Amino acid sequence: MTWTRKNNGILGMNSRNLTYIRPNNLKSAKRLADDKLRSKVRLRKNGLPVPKLIAKITNWEELDDFDFSKLPTSFVLKPNLGLGGEGILVVYGKRKNQNTWIKADRSAVTEDDIKNHIRNILDGSFSRTHTPDIAFFEERVKLSKVFKPYSYKGIPDVRVIVYNNVPVMAMLRLSTKESEGKANLQQGGVGCGIDMATGTTTTALQGKMKMIEYLPGTRLPLSGIKIPYWKEILGMAIKAQKVTNIGFLGADVSIDRDDGPVFLELNVRPGLSIQVANSEGLLKRLQRVEGLKVKSVEHGVRLAQNLFGGEIEEEIEEISGKKIIGTAEKIKLIGKDGIEKEVEAKIDTGAYSTSIDTELAKELGFESVIDYFDKIEKPEDITRDEGTSIMSDLKKKYLQGHKDLVDIDVVYSSSGITIRPKVSVRFIMDGESVTTKANITKREDLKYPVIIGRRALRKFLVEIR
Repeated sequence: MTWTRKNNGILGMNSRNLTYIRPNNLKSAKRLADDKLRSKVRLRKNGLPVPKLIAKITNWEELDDFDFSKLPTSFVLKPNLGLGGEGILVVYGKRKNQNTWIKADRSAVTEDDIKNHIRNILDGSFSRTHTPDIAFFEERVKLSKVFKPYSYKGIPDVRVIVYNNVPVMAMLRLSTKESEGKANLQQGGVGCGIDMATGTTTTALQGKMKMIEYLPGTRLPLSGIKIPYWKEILGMAIKAQKVTNIGFLGADVSIDRDDGPVFLELNVRPGLSIQVANSEGLLKRLQRVEGLKVKSVEHGVRLAQNLFGGEIEEEIEEISGKKIIGTAEKIKLIGKDGIEKEVEAKIDTGAYSTSIDTELAKELGFESVIDYFDKIEKPEDITRDEGTSIMSDLKKKYLQGHKDLVDIDVVYSSSGITIRPKVSVRFIMDGESVTTKANITKREDLKYPVIIGRRALRKFLVEIR
């Protein structure tokens, strides 16, 4: 699907401002949304979760008296009246015994740096009208495991456009190295369109107009990501519209690793690049819900899913040419001399390579290569820095010693660093045949004898449940 195939319903800037923002977003609602601290108080009082406020600085005197040593190791510093992600400082760690913190790009930020940044905020450098502003520190949302492979040093969020109490369009925003850990398209982040029925990503762009298929710098597909808590996110967006009276709303919701969905902020002037991310215009969707009688939050969620769930699984498969699979699938493994074995495999987009259990590898005909590899003298207690050179030395010495040993791999995991043999295997999953290199390791104590890593998943979209 291309942008040009669905561009007949584009909502333009003038139409957005005159037809939807001006009559639906009253001045009081705009002032509320533009004031991040006020809007979060309103949301919290109405039962909608928001990140915890750590501290706020309203003037120069408070800045001079502020005790920076009491700041946590990670936090987000924001201008209260900021626009488009400008002026936001995201901190991920703190150096021991000193008031120096670490940013997304691993550069250091000192107490003096933060003070200077706050001075700029107080002066209004990042506010919409360049008027004096308030700086505030809030808790940094913890990264959900679902999004860990997709986000560079930042926290993804979901932008939902709500009109007449119906979510009409949404996108997942991902931070990149270019955006310095911020999920903001204007600064080089990635936006992925979302099917409203299933909460599954479809097409994607980086910046404002560059359509992409893979996460920048990787071969990780951006289509087929299943958003957790999807119905809850849609419901939260509707509730936010009800309690703020913002008639044309951009609701930004993130997913905390421990607490689930939390509101980041409200937007009364949501950008229009969400249309490019979804490869579809927004205008017809807005017109479709105009005047509908929405009886409840649940009714609004059902309408969104029923009216705008065009990219259901079959259509996603047709568009992408890829099969949709779950996080656990039955596969048929084919080893040496056509030996076949049916097993259940774990689909792990967080792993690069495929792994199979030692005993299963023997059943597939690789016992002799395992015996050969066991006799190789391998170093112990190696460090990550030593891994590349050690692997290179082992390959030079031993890779040609057995015809079935196709590679030697150094694997870094939570349990330590291991050196593993790799063999060539073929597997059939959902009717698709894939040949890949698989490392051999002991997995007898684990639920699945096989892990299929993302290198072998290029024919598939993974639905994360």
